[in-house]
Amino acid sequence: MFNKVKKVIEEIRPVLKADGGDVELVEVAKDGTVKLRLLGACVHCPMSIMTIKMGIEKQLKEKVPGVKEVIAV
Repeated sequence: MFNKVKKVIEEIRPVLKADGGDVELVEVAKDGTVKLRLLGACVHCPMSIMTIKMGIEKQLKEKVPGVKEVIAV
């Protein structure tokens, strides 16, 4: 599952980079929790929770079976 999640994250990264941000995949737990580290402009952005939940988490759940939740660490 890690490689599938990584592939989707790589598809999303250019969008974040266009706004001065980035994301790093930290861990994919056995329970389906994906841990990400926000970087650049995303670190202090007030919309970062929306980016995680409505953007990244939504896409991961659609494209990678078994993903239950995405959290920032």
